[in-house]
Amino acid sequence: MEESEILEFKKSTSELKEAIISIVAILNKHKKGEVYFGIRDNGDVIGQSVSDATLREISREISEHIEPKIFPKIEQILIEGRHCIKVEFEGKEIPYFAFGRVHIRTGSENRQISAKELENIILHKNKEKMRWDNQICEKASLKDIDENKVKEYLKKSELEFSSLKDSLERLEVLSDSKILNAGVLLFGKNPRAFFQSAKLRCAIFARKDTATILDRKEFEGDVLFLIEKAEEYILQNIHIGMKVEGLYRIDVPEITKEALREAIINAFCHRDYREYESVEIAIFKDRVEIRNPGGVFGSTTLEHIIKGQAPNKRRNPLIADLFKRIHFGERWGRGIKLILSKEPKTQFKDIADVFVTIFKRKVQEEKVINVSGQINEGLSEGLSEGLKLTLNAIVDHPNIKAKEISELTKRPIKTIERYVKQLISLGKIERKGSRKTGGYFVINNEK
Repeated sequence: MEESEILEFKKSTSELKEAIISIVAILNKHKKGEVYFGIRDNGDVIGQSVSDATLREISREISEHIEPKIFPKIEQILIEGRHCIKVEFEGKEIPYFAFGRVHIRTGSENRQISAKELENIILHKNKEKMRWDNQICEKASLKDIDENKVKEYLKKSELEFSSLKDSLERLEVLSDSKILNAGVLLFGKNPRAFFQSAKLRCAIFARKDTATILDRKEFEGDVLFLIEKAEEYILQNIHIGMKVEGLYRIDVPEITKEALREAIINAFCHRDYREYESVEIAIFKDRVEIRNPGGVFGSTTLEHIIKGQAPNKRRNPLIADLFKRIHFGERWGRGIKLILSKEPKTQFKDIADVFVTIFKRKVQEEKVINVSGQINEGLSEGLSEGLKLTLNAIVDHPNIKAKEISELTKRPIKTIERYVKQLISLGKIERKGSRKTGGYFVINNEK
């Protein structure tokens, strides 16, 4: 016989402490193994003095110095005509500690593991217990689920609706007639009533910092609704160009739509829902940031993700699978590669357990003509695309009304009314004339 990762030899019980460390190291690596007393580490059998007291001592030392407790089989055996002691053990409650420390087997050697390795062992052991998406939402019932949302989801998944309960069971978001967190998040009538994190926060900033806020919005609802709102908010507030294909004009956002959508889906799919904070969209003059609580998960690193080498470990596998059914997002890792293929200058950061995707904007120095006919280069500086469109319409058509701006820019009237209020508060425009005949004018500050 030779020593191995699951087999250890000790010449006598004088090496009992070292044997106990070996037992723990083997358990932490393979969950079972054997230790023999009376054999040198080169395999020579020399025998061991054995009595009932010897066996009891081994049992007592193992019981006192290994945590969690194990119950090994300890027996006297004959090997090559010599008395030896065989200790056979197994256990699945890793990590095991010997004398307060954790060791792991490497070949026939025992190595004390680092704090980081211990953390990873504990995380792996408790990964199912620590998951959020597959836990029962104790306060929710089937009455809190929107049947129409389930039907719409099943339609996108090309599945048939039978009954609400059967459908939820088929989607694996029901356990013993109790709805899981993932089910409430996707199909709940009001997920925010159960989870403070079921929220989206959006903001536009005038420059490259957060000193001046031009717009702020918060949205609440199911996660699929929040994804659509996040995408809609960004596209409404960045530059939109155009190209012509055949006879048709096609809008072209300054940041590729596919890359934006993938980043948004990733944020909601892989965020830590135990955290109170929400997913955030921050639009600056030079960039767009998508932030989600919960940094890189487990042993994955940013480098792994960017290179597309992320291991198949996900924070919310049930949510990820539900997204996959309706073709929402790539697998974690491949999604990052997709983003980089569309927007190569995209940056990713993991800051204080917040994962940040940063898209560079195509900054354009725009000039706007004011009512006096002179060039005012600073008039549109720091404004979002929506505000600029509105401002340009007023510049080109003094005394224009909100309804007319809506028709010119093809934006909803409520959106235009919001833009107009912002432009007035920023001192860019003013309203003149009566309610029926009046309209909006650019304020000429060059007097």
